[in-house]
Amino acid sequence: MRRFTVAALLMAPMLAAGPAWAEYPGGRVKIGVLTDLSGVYSDIAGKGSVIATRMAIDDCMRAECAGMLIEAVVADHQNKADVALAAIRSWIDRDEVDAVTDMGNASIQLAAPSLLREKNRVGIFAGGTARLTGDACEPGNVVQWLWDTYVQVSGVTRQLTRPGTKWELVTADYALGHQFEADAKTLVAAAGGTVVGSVRYAFPGTDFSSPLLTAQGSGADVVALANAGRDTVNAIKTAHEFGMPTAKQALTAYFATVMDVHGVGLEVAQGLVLSEAFYWDVDDRTRAFSERFRALNGTMPSTNHAGIYSGVRHYLKAVAATRSTVPAVVIPAMRAIPIEDEVVRNASLRVDGRMVHDVYVFRVKKPAESRGEWDLYEPLATIPGEQAFRPLAAGGCRAVSN
Repeated sequence: MRRFTVAALLMAPMLAAGPAWAEYPGGRVKIGVLTDLSGVYSDIAGKGSVIATRMAIDDCMRAECAGMLIEAVVADHQNKADVALAAIRSWIDRDEVDAVTDMGNASIQLAAPSLLREKNRVGIFAGGTARLTGDACEPGNVVQWLWDTYVQVSGVTRQLTRPGTKWELVTADYALGHQFEADAKTLVAAAGGTVVGSVRYAFPGTDFSSPLLTAQGSGADVVALANAGRDTVNAIKTAHEFGMPTAKQALTAYFATVMDVHGVGLEVAQGLVLSEAFYWDVDDRTRAFSERFRALNGTMPSTNHAGIYSGVRHYLKAVAATRSTVPAVVIPAMRAIPIEDEVVRNASLRVDGRMVHDVYVFRVKKPAESRGEWDLYEPLATIPGEQAFRPLAAGGCRAVSN
């Protein structure tokens, strides 16, 4: 496990001192960034997740957190739950870390909450499986900030499904893909359509020819990629080779990000329909945040990066307001304090730990329609959070049902 401070990674200090917190036990707030630094999610997480954390800390220290001591540590979870849990235990037992963020792998997301509850620490998930606020919820210790599997499916389902619409899925055979599949069956049926099949492949994928040919030949009106990261990128490339999408068969990806589309290019990705919880070009504030991030990372932020910034920023506001890092104090404060930053719009934090906000549906532009390197999306719809996210009572979280 690689472990180092954010300061070492970015060659910039991240520690501020002041007398106001001299009475605080331990003298500082520590945040662990548990991310994928070298694997399939390193582009949408990785170094960018660390930069987003640094931006949140720096912004808060110039405002509500002035005088606080804040430090961040970083580890590569290698997309392995046992490595991730070992990192969290070490951080808490040895380094007295108060909160952990990112954890962008479904198996890690399902394993970490019980440990965070046991150790009485806060987990700030930028997104992931909807089970985090459903049957696997730990709302006393965990918040899920920007996206989840349900909302990613919800946005494109609303846009593409009419009564009788047939869907075929290409599904990564692990927890994230399974959750996408389950949410798709529920939401497509609710919209009057049918999931006619799902072709599963071993994660991570190496050759998408067979599953995509099967999906293309299924007669479905919509083919959906139920995967993420480099698997999504490689599947989009293969779909393009097979002439997808077409006028009769739409192509969507449940978790394609602006970085994925930028990486494959508009010639390959044009016509793809997708949902994003964040896009850099929504308004002046998202553009300002994204340009700051781009100056540090060389790319626009992914939805994951934006979620980490917003979640950590709001957590630190609550810590500053309560002078506490105890979850039973901080998380209620996170619900009470208005969520206001450069990333999210019309946001609130529910009792199950789900942050609800506006989400967007886009179509990837044709090359001739783009005005610049990162001008990638044509907006199709803005969906209010109360319509886009799973209803509070439908998730099965014990905080709601008990």
